[in-house]
Amino acid sequence: MSPVTGLTLGKFAPFHAGHRLLLETALAECDEVTCLVYDSPSVTRIPLPVRAGWIRALHPRARVIEVWGGPAEVGESPAIREAHERHVTEVLGIRRVDRFYSSEPYGAHMSRALDALDRRVDPGRTSFPVSGRAIRADPFAHRGFLHPIVYRDHVTTAVFLGAPGTGKSTLAAHLARELGTSWVPEYGREFWDRHQVERRLAPEQLVEIAEGHQQREDALVGEARGSFLVDTNALTTAVFARYYHGAVHPRLEAIADACPRRYDLAFLCGDEFPCPDTWDRSGAGSRSLLQRMVEQDLLARRVTAVRLSGPLEERARVVRRALACHRKWGEGPST
Repeated sequence: MSPVTGLTLGKFAPFHAGHRLLLETALAECDEVTCLVYDSPSVTRIPLPVRAGWIRALHPRARVIEVWGGPAEVGESPAIREAHERHVTEVLGIRRVDRFYSSEPYGAHMSRALDALDRRVDPGRTSFPVSGRAIRADPFAHRGFLHPIVYRDHVTTAVFLGAPGTGKSTLAAHLARELGTSWVPEYGREFWDRHQVERRLAPEQLVEIAEGHQQREDALVGEARGSFLVDTNALTTAVFARYYHGAVHPRLEAIADACPRRYDLAFLCGDEFPCPDTWDRSGAGSRSLLQRMVEQDLLARRVTAVRLSGPLEERARVVRRALACHRKWGEGPST
């Protein structure tokens, strides 16, 4: 018996809960599912590879094809219908499909063109009353319909780096209150308080810190409005590993290597920030050395970080200005 094949297509701008229901239904009913993701520069500035990447991450069984140069017009006129049908069947070479999945009226004509079953999934939007247009207009208000990996691409994620005692937590908390958004405290400090032995952690525990910190980010990003503020990341944890153990665990190194793609803006907090030398810190000399190591690590990784110095409000002013000027996906249509 031949495998049952399914097809769906769209802009997925963005990929929301209704789309997930569509893909989950197709994957449950078919042996093979192909998902066409269209380039739509007139609708969204989020790049096609990013939108396709959401679906690959959330539905790894689906075959995701990035469609460049497809018909831009939408509608029910015969000419528009024919253009879309020809692009799918001739340009993309998709001929044999058993079931065509959609929640839109175009499902009728596309199914006929493919000689496939017209499989509509929740066409009335009763399961998930939302649209891509509504989400693009106000991602924060509709964030409940977006998976964290999708919503994160609708906010600007800023990370604050630097040695211990450089004011990262103070600044992140201060800005989160001012901007009315969420922030992620340094998970490593909490972990260290619970697990340190003679003020030290094992290399494997530093991996736990990096993984736990990113899990905290994923849990809190849904509360971010416009900007998402993060105190420290795996880059600093890797520096600690070199400082205390002379080497970095391979898993921690892999997490650190991926950090430049995870954050939109990086800020390096200066080590002149007033900091009491309490028992849980290593002193001004160690702070200065760790700060140099952080700076050198950023240079080696070619991470451009905005340097922050001076009192709290001066640092906050620089960050607010950078956030206001930043365009996550460049100029163009709304996200």
